Amino acid sequence: MNAHVRTFPDSFTFGVATSAYQVEGGIENDWAEWERAGKLKEPHVRCGRGVDHWNRYEEDYGLALDVGASAFRMSLEWARIEPERGRIDGAVLEAYRERLLKMKARGLRPVVTLHHFTHPLWFHRDTPWHLPQSVEAFRAYVRACAPILRGLDALVISLNEPMVLLLGGYLQGLMPPGIADGAKMMAALGNMVRAHVAAREELQAALGHVEIGISQNTLAFAPDRSWNPLDRALVRLGAQAYNHSFHEVLVSGKLRVNMPGIGSTKQDIPGAKDSCDFIGVNYYTRAHLRFLPRPPFLSFQFRDKHGRGLTDIGWEVWPEGFGQVLRELKRYGLPVWVTENGIDDRGGERRPAYLREHLEQVLTARAEGVDVRGYLYWSLLDNFEWLEGWGPRFGLYHVDFETLERRPTPACQFYREVATTRRLPSLVPPSSATRPNLIIQPSAAR
Repeated sequence: MNAHVRTFPDSFTFGVATSAYQVEGGIENDWAEWERAGKLKEPHVRCGRGVDHWNRYEEDYGLALDVGASAFRMSLEWARIEPERGRIDGAVLEAYRERLLKMKARGLRPVVTLHHFTHPLWFHRDTPWHLPQSVEAFRAYVRACAPILRGLDALVISLNEPMVLLLGGYLQGLMPPGIADGAKMMAALGNMVRAHVAAREELQAALGHVEIGISQNTLAFAPDRSWNPLDRALVRLGAQAYNHSFHEVLVSGKLRVNMPGIGSTKQDIPGAKDSCDFIGVNYYTRAHLRFLPRPPFLSFQFRDKHGRGLTDIGWEVWPEGFGQVLRELKRYGLPVWVTENGIDDRGGERRPAYLREHLEQVLTARAEGVDVRGYLYWSLLDNFEWLEGWGPRFGLYHVDFETLERRPTPACQFYREVATTRRLPSLVPPSSATRPNLIIQPSAAR
């Protein structure tokens, strides 16, 4: 064997990721309401039928197997399960149970997300996250879901990217519930931690042992002006608040967040200490922070400082940042799962190189003692990308949004080779035109 070929152990899991609203179709929830209000970047865009995964799930399981996946991340849609407060739709629970059993039977380990951004229509009206009633509402939902996970050996994610939801929905007002209030954001943050604790309690009561964690969007941060001490200070504060505050409270039980000009909170949360069995990390890019002398006090920018070309959504390709955030997670002493990593590559030619560069970082982190157990590529399919609508294409499989035909991209062959041989082959990245520096607003694109 070539001494330069690096390998993954047989125990390492390769998989793919999806989320219910983005792929299933036919869901009536707070995001559907947001779309009707014309609040996406293109006001006429609707998710609608998604990519019809609700009806084509068995076909899509086959596509996952075809690229060598042995795990499949999906989410349960709260709005399907509890369309009215207190009314659980048993038929929907049975349908999700059937999907999970078929997934398991085909050799795909279920990775089940309980909350992936979306809410029933009643939630923000009756039990919004900034009120304590939200915790019991989430507890009741998880209690109803627990039986469908029995016997599956599922990896469970309580909350997907809580900091994205809080910043987008409670500070910038860019996503539901559309609030811009720092104090309410801090209250919601504490309640989402409590909701994770409640979910863990309910699943353990119903199922006994269960592996449960969160998936946290992580960014590599850099000062926009390396010489500026205020930019450098923002990087330290941003990394701590955005990347680490949620992890730290689930290890220590102490929630400590300080966001100058926005708000701060110090809370000791009962049950939060050691309430996480693994850390889920979603990584895409690096952000350059610049201090501003007046509100909002910082700018958030993606720059192509190394001439690699921005992705088609406008994000920097920075695999080194992936290695950085993985190494930073070592401090928690917990297993790490990469629950999302991917590229918006609308031509389909850049994805193999992106995959190779980021998988190289996983191997390096493992060699340095980070217990990375698995890698789930975002996403199996092109799908609806939140505020960005139908423009971005993150899928291993290209989807014709008119016919819904799934077609493999060049990355499918590469991912299959890595997943089945456990070897990371050499790859010459395709040439691509360097795009100019851009300054754009952050978006919830997963």
